[in-house]
Order: sequence, then C-alpha cells, then structure tokens
Amino acid sequence: MKKFLALLLAGVMAFSLAACGGSGSGGSSSGGTDETGGAAPAADVAEPGTINVCIASEPDTIDPALNSAVDGATLLIHMFSGLAKWAQDPSGALEIVPDCAEELVEGVENEDGTVTYTYTLREGLTWSDGEPLTAGDFVFAWNRAAGPELAADYGYMFEIVDGYAEMWETDESGENFVNPDAVLNVEAPDDRTIVVTIENAVPYWNELLAFPTYFPVREDVVANEAWATDPSTYVCNGAYTMASWDHNSLITLAKNEAYYDAANVTMDTINFYLSDDSNNMLTNYENGDWQFIDDIPTNEMARVQEQYPDEYVVGGQMGTYYVCWNIGTDILPAGSGLTGAEAEAAREEIRNAIALLFDRNYIVEEIGQAGQLPASSFVALGLLDSDGISQFYENAGHNDGFVGYYDTSEEAMQSNFDQAIEILSKYYTYDEASGQFTDFPMTLTYLYNTSEGHQAIGEYLQAALAGVGINMQLENQEWATFLNTRKEGNYDIARNGWLGDYNDPISFLDMWTTNSGNNDVQFGRNDHATVANYSMDLTPYGYDINVENGTWAETYDVLISTIKSCTDNDTRYELMHIAEDLLMQTGCICPLYYYTDPYMINSNVQGFFASPLGYKYVMYCTIA
Repeated sequence: MKKFLALLLAGVMAFSLAACGGSGSGGSSSGGTDETGGAAPAADVAEPGTINVCIASEPDTIDPALNSAVDGATLLIHMFSGLAKWAQDPSGALEIVPDCAEELVEGVENEDGTVTYTYTLREGLTWSDGEPLTAGDFVFAWNRAAGPELAADYGYMFEIVDGYAEMWETDESGENFVNPDAVLNVEAPDDRTIVVTIENAVPYWNELLAFPTYFPVREDVVANEAWATDPSTYVCNGAYTMASWDHNSLITLAKNEAYYDAANVTMDTINFYLSDDSNNMLTNYENGDWQFIDDIPTNEMARVQEQYPDEYVVGGQMGTYYVCWNIGTDILPAGSGLTGAEAEAAREEIRNAIALLFDRNYIVEEIGQAGQLPASSFVALGLLDSDGISQFYENAGHNDGFVGYYDTSEEAMQSNFDQAIEILSKYYTYDEASGQFTDFPMTLTYLYNTSEGHQAIGEYLQAALAGVGINMQLENQEWATFLNTRKEGNYDIARNGWLGDYNDPISFLDMWTTNSGNNDVQFGRNDHATVANYSMDLTPYGYDINVENGTWAETYDVLISTIKSCTDNDTRYELMHIAEDLLMQTGCICPLYYYTDPYMINSNVQGFFASPLGYKYVMYCTIA
C-alpha cells in the first residue's frame, strides 16, 4: 500500500508542478464485446509500426464537443489538435505546450478586468481531407460547443469566455433564451489569427485550450449529424486519421502524414480494440496479441502483480470513485408528512447516514487491490490548496481528528456504523433483535456499467445495505447506454467516477450547477428546482451575497459563478471549500476511493505515457 501511495503521489505531484509551472478501472471504464461475447480477434502479433491496445469498449461519442468520457478523450487526443496540448518535458513531467498555436501568449488585461489573448496558428495546417484549417474553424467550434443549441455536457467549460453568459441568459420563465444571436467573444480577423477575451484571469486557461471540448471542428463536416460515427465522414486535424471502425470491435487509426508534427509521431498504426471484458483483455495481453490493456480482473490482480512486476503499472490519477444518488429518489418513510425543505433536509440526513455504512478500506483492499485510498471528500487527492503546499482534500470538511467529511480509518468503522443506525432510526423502525430496519420504503436499484470491478463493488454495497434491512438490486448496462441513463436521471443510485479535467479543484465542483451536462444527480431540476434548503454567507469574503434557505440555483450556481470571477487566490480557494461543503451536505455524493491508474503494458513498448487526467498517449511509442 505504501509503495502504491508513493507512486500515486509522485505521479500526481509531477503533473501538478508541471501544470503550475507551464501556466474508469478509471472514470471511464466501459463496455462492449463482439457479437459472440468474446474479445475481438487480434492479429497474431503486432506488425512493425503497429500497436494493439484496449482502453475501453465502444465510445459513447467521439465528437469533441459532445464527449464527456475519458476513453473518448483518449481517442480524441490522437485524432485532433487544439491550440495547446499536454506533453512530457525531458524529465518526464507533464507540461502544457503549443499545438496548433505557434505560441501560448500572455493575455492582455483590459480596463474592465477582462483579458484578451491573441493566438497565431502555425502555417500550413490542414484537415485530414486536405482542406486548410483556419482560425474561423476554432471560432465556429467553440461557439458550437458552448451554445444552447447543442447543449453539450461540457458547454460550461466556456463559462469563463466573455459572451457565454449572454448566450445562456433566459427570461423569467427560464425556458426562453433572450439573446438567440449571442456568441462568444472570440474572433478570427484572418485565417491564422484567433482573438479571444475571457471574463477574468484564471490559472487554468492554457489547460482549457488543451481540453478536447476546445478542439476545432469544421462547420460543413458537422452539418452531417452522423459525422462522428463513420470513418468516411470523420474529418480531423491531429496526429492520426480514422482508417476504420468496426463498431463494438475495433477502431484503427493511421498516422496522418500531413500533421505538422508527423516527424515526431513514431507509431504508424494504432488498433484500439473495444471491450469491457477484463478477462478477455488479460487473455489477449498474455497471448501477446495486445500490448496495452487498461483494465485487469479483480481476481487476477495479485497474480498479475507477482508475475508481471515490470509490466503491471499503477500510475497516479486525479480522480474519485463515488456513488451518486438521484436527488429525486424519495426515500422518506411512508406517511412522514414532511414536505419541501424539511423533506429534503431529512433525505440529506438519510443519505449521509447510509454513506457511513460502507467500509471503504474493504473496498480498496479486497476489491480494488491497486493502491487506491479511501475517499473522505469528492475533490480528489493530488490537487493543492491555495498555500501550494497542503492538499485541498486535507482541508475539507472542517472536522477535528480526521480529514474530510468522513472518518475513513478502520478504527472508526464501528462508530460510523453506530452513528448511521442512530440517525436512520429517526425515520425507520429498527429491530434490535435482527439488527435490521423493517420498513425502508422501497427497493433501491444500483446502476453500474459493465465491469467486473464495478460489479464487485455493487455487490459489496448491496450486502452492506442488506445487513441493515435495506434492499438494493443491481442493474448492469453497457457503457454508452449507462452514460445516457445516468445523465437523464433514470436511476435511484448509481456508480460514478470523476477525473479532473484540469489541475484545479473547480473542475470537480462546476459540474454540479443546475444546467451542467454532467449534473447526473439532477441538482436544481424538476421538483428540486424549488426546494429552498441551502444557505451561504459570502459577506466575510467581500461579497454582498448572503442567502438563507435558498434554492440550488440561488446558492450553488451563484457560488460557482462567484468563484470563476474571483481573482484573489486565497478567497477563491475558501469559496471552493464552501462549494464542496454545500455539495457534501446533500448526501447525494458518496465518495468511496481516490483513483489510481492500474494498467499493463508490454515491456518492449517504449515512449508511452499517461496523464493523471486519465488520458493514454500512444502516438510516441515504439516497440523493440
């Protein structure tokens, strides 16, 4: 455990330092097999200049604006280039460097506090079909990704750009946009110049430029709504083009010789095999057919660690594996008589009590087995606080004697259990003789995506709840279906995981605003939109904002906007802690562990690297 922790901290901290200096299973574990149910057939051995890898199953989407999963992002970083990208420096640390842009320039602060950046594109950039790549393509792509018409999950990533608020402004009903012609403050005065103005300086702007949602797309290409599902219509601008896509089986990428940095791309062909069956992954790996796999069967973990000490890797990953509740799931006892804010406060107490029943140490030691650490907060390990020394999660929760919102130590399990029973007994009938509640009002359904590890965790959670008389059935869905079911709120309680999109705690917090496409909990929506159960006082921080018993939109949404406009570093971090307090108050987020990134890579493969964001980089690999 200590060895894995050291590896995790080393990996994440190297990323953190590089990012500051320069400016599934992971969160995307996925599903899909061929029609026979087995792994897709692989070549007997990789051909020279070819690597066979398996990161996940059939992606939900590989449209840069619509993707919100790590497996899709890994495909996108191989086929698209933004203004910036992540790369390794000579020491192996990750840093942000120019990609399509000649230089990552400093912004110019305007009199009103906004900041303007002017970027020059490299000469001779082209799309994979030979058409020239222009600054106007970036302008179009950013407005498309940010706008209400597409309503992309990650549209809020453009909230910092001037003009975004006007695009999303609605009338009092909240149903009609009042500025239908509004656009982002980004212009292309000529084919090689991009001028963008953001609301205020933020420390992660360059990292946003490297994020897939900021990648360019071409207007005539995406006019075909199915463009991102077929190689014949998939036009991109990165290191690779899509040569073929045998859905639910294999995506093959071919080196793009027209890519500006093609000379440094060492792998000619990448075969991304699509599977969610970790046993088949391991079989193909051990047969020598696949050189990289991103998932390992739980029951094989110990053997793999012993048999392949030089090929089994546990990397650092900046993320949290958690359980989320649908805030609309009514778990109050029949005839409680509670309504509105009182009812929601009771549900909060119940959900937080249930979170105390889970033994996170058992989950990481007996199921995870890859050095994961029990999580006591949602914002993950690896993100520093404002002092640049302590970690954000270490200062979360404001509790004496332990870090975070739960005491996750093994010694605290009994007291956590006793506290949970005491709280739940306020709402349900507890039979002392059997040690069970006899009138929990429903059978919960736990939704998870296909994965042996996710199933094992679900079965543990099911058993833990059954031990106190709460029934929960398990429902498995393949990856793409699962993502959309969860997004639409058609579940009671679900498996979830989040990896930071950039090196800042806000990337764990802004996803929970009412209109965020990643707001799977459904905060501020449907019946919850009018629940006035939240309070915050920002006057100690110099803001004229003090809300008592407000709605989610009146509190959390306002708080996130305030954070994004705050230019005082210490204040900004204090406000982010308040945001996490509000989030964890709801009980809808139940952290289980902080991710590590276990994978297997053939010892003959050189040049591979992974980032704590979960992305895998194969383009610079060679095979000895």
